[in-house]
Amino acid sequence: MPNLLMPHVMARPWTLVLFRTVVTCEAALALGQAVLAGSFLSGHYQALDLHALNATATGLTAVAQVVAALLLWRPGGGPSWPILAGVALFGAEAGQISMGYGRVLAVHIPLGVTIIACTFLMLVWAWRPAADLDNAPGERV
Repeated sequence: MPNLLMPHVMARPWTLVLFRTVVTCEAALALGQAVLAGSFLSGHYQALDLHALNATATGLTAVAQVVAALLLWRPGGGPSWPILAGVALFGAEAGQISMGYGRVLAVHIPLGVTIIACTFLMLVWAWRPAADLDNAPGERV
């Protein structure tokens, strides 16, 4: 059985570029959420509306990340686990949005930190040199 984390198959370059692009956008939006939350807590109350708008953009980008992960896997030839990670991220973000509108900050804030950490772990994985997707010896991208 092949190792899902380190497949020995060549991914199609366009699927990796698409995945990296979407993951980078997701990370930028997630970081923006923290900045906007901090701005709101600093007394810039209009930042709360932007925080809510950015939450929607972040959730939509998480859906795009699942699609990009599907394409990375098939037809791209990459690993399948980023699909599950993307679905989990979208679920966490849906819960995060719900907790935010419900003003359940005891869950909303730590969940936001967790989402950002997991998003940046995916970003690091996507951009590492070996993500050129663990080509078998002698194969070229």
